[in-house]
Amino acid sequence: MLSKFLDPKNDVAFKKIFGTEKNKDILIHFLNDMITFKEGWKINEVTFLKNNLDPETAAQKTSLVDILCKDEKENYYIVEMQVAREKGFEKRAQYYASKAYTSQMFVAGEYHQLKEVIFLAIANFVMFPKKQEYKSDHVILDKKSYENDLKDYSFTFVELPKFKKDIDHLSNVIEKWCYFFKHAEETSDEDLKKLIGQDRIIGKAYKELNRFSWNEKELHTYDQMEKYEGVHIASMAYQYDEGEKIGIEKGEIIGLEKGEKIGIEKGEKIGIEKGKKIGLIKAAKNLLEQGLEINSIIAATGLSEHEIEFLKNK
Repeated sequence: MLSKFLDPKNDVAFKKIFGTEKNKDILIHFLNDMITFKEGWKINEVTFLKNNLDPETAAQKTSLVDILCKDEKENYYIVEMQVAREKGFEKRAQYYASKAYTSQMFVAGEYHQLKEVIFLAIANFVMFPKKQEYKSDHVILDKKSYENDLKDYSFTFVELPKFKKDIDHLSNVIEKWCYFFKHAEETSDEDLKKLIGQDRIIGKAYKELNRFSWNEKELHTYDQMEKYEGVHIASMAYQYDEGEKIGIEKGEIIGLEKGEKIGIEKGEKIGIEKGKKIGLIKAAKNLLEQGLEINSIIAATGLSEHEIEFLKNK
């Protein structure tokens, strides 16, 4: 059965909902809901900026972000929808933030005029396996006092696989947004009434996802992006599996080589010790034949009294 709602994780749908002047109110609402601002600060206005963070490397995909904007205080916001599991995505987030920060020098020209950079990412994979919470906020803190003196960077990550709540157990607007990203395609009209409640903006976001309001060209672009993302995810998964396979094979080879080396070393050690023991036994036998006292033989060979008595009576 054809779903009424499209997938907001699709790059085309995501940018249509959050990255257009028409839906600027959705983006403002979303940012205010997802980010913890100091002293109850709320965004009232945003200005969309070109999403190329580095004009000199415009041809590089790594210089592009999904959404780049600034608020009325000139603070910068980077909003990313990351579908495919990507090694080092948290480093790419820091790279994007640093680019947005340093790019302000072309406008401000003085360090004290640099504004905050806030990075928000919705990840459709687990980024931090050791963290149980699906949402995490990261800032720079003093190691001893935990004071936030360096205030110009903050990162918020939402890991969708960790979000487990169903439609009947959503308790706040953050959970509603997480449900939106994770389950929009399977949301029924009945579920939609429960989800929206009095929240006009989330209702508007769903309205933008209604496939029957998209024209043929938009749907074609959406489908093409679905195919691209599907191939990209499959490629990433293949690379991950191949890397894991190579790692296991390499580990087995190293293990065998190490085991062989240990075996040789252990064998040599055992052989040497056994050879020494045989030599000491022969020496003890010779000393016994010469009539030397047992205590003297023990002192000379290091063998025990029991071992010498055994040789004497053999």
